[in-house]
Amino acid sequence: MKALILVGGFGTRLRPLTLSLPKPLVDFANKPMILHQIEALKEVGVTEVVLAINYRPEVMLNFLKEFETKLGITITCSQETEPLGTAGPLALARDKLIDGSGEPFFVLNSDVISEYPFAELIKFHKAHTGEATIMVTKVDEPSKYGVVVMEEETGRVERFVEKPKVFVGNKINAGIYLLNPSVLDRIELRPTSIEKEVFPEIASSQKLYAMVLPGFWMDIGQPRDYITGLRLYLDSIRKKSPSQLASGPQFVGNVLVHQTAVVGKGCLIGPDVAIGPGCVVESGVRLSRCTVMRGARIKNHACVSSSIIGWHSTVGQWARMENMTILGEDVHLGDELYSNGGVVLPHKEIKSSILKPEIVL
Repeated sequence: MKALILVGGFGTRLRPLTLSLPKPLVDFANKPMILHQIEALKEVGVTEVVLAINYRPEVMLNFLKEFETKLGITITCSQETEPLGTAGPLALARDKLIDGSGEPFFVLNSDVISEYPFAELIKFHKAHTGEATIMVTKVDEPSKYGVVVMEEETGRVERFVEKPKVFVGNKINAGIYLLNPSVLDRIELRPTSIEKEVFPEIASSQKLYAMVLPGFWMDIGQPRDYITGLRLYLDSIRKKSPSQLASGPQFVGNVLVHQTAVVGKGCLIGPDVAIGPGCVVESGVRLSRCTVMRGARIKNHACVSSSIIGWHSTVGQWARMENMTILGEDVHLGDELYSNGGVVLPHKEIKSSILKPEIVL
């Protein structure tokens, strides 16, 4: 089986982290976002993953080479010269996706994090006679999204309603699809939307089905959702393999600590924290609802909540960070400083407090 991951462009919503790496390579729970997807695809027998990309493909491929060997999976790129939307990339990668076997292929949005129930999706897809299956997830406020209206018993999709004013359902497109090769015959090589053009057309011929995604789902393409996604992901690990989480008197709730990270004495870490490879958390530090990426250092008695600390950055002693502060790569926040929602671009030294949310260039 094959899979196409829609990687897209510049990842502007997750800056300043995406100024250092393409978005799918930004760490989430201590490994690149896209690796969560590739590992799950490999588990259900996918042998080739095609990355649909229009920005820095060489960085992606060089980075993923080691995982190709480690996972025993082929990773290739299909590069757009102009943005092709969410359906155009499938037409562009047609020759890579069709191998004559007639097997369906996966299409994923690279921002989506979930439990990736791909085995169940294959089973559901093969049981109906349609051309395509989309995964849907239930949301509390459907009026903010495009809603998928479907037959509850069979899963057949009847129609899509964009940002409904009256309640028509609470299921939205989760950005995970399993498509028969025949779907490619419906897509022209031009900028086009799979959600607004291709799927409604398949639904009108009664060949589109939806499966409700079990477990959690989050689009982690922006910082606040990234932090929420981390909480949901760690909750899921707690249920499935709690031994992966840190335990001991210093840890509260769900905390993921890489084996090469060092945590000092008298710290209180958690809930919902990921501490990456080679990180040093000195003594007396308080961390909650945050990610500390590879090689970062949190000095004595610092306090960090609801924030993201980029690679090789430093938080000074007795410093305090909160309210979605984001430090890009190699940022150094001085001792005893305060950051309230500061977004700091890479390679900066901060010598005075950031008292209100602002971007530090």
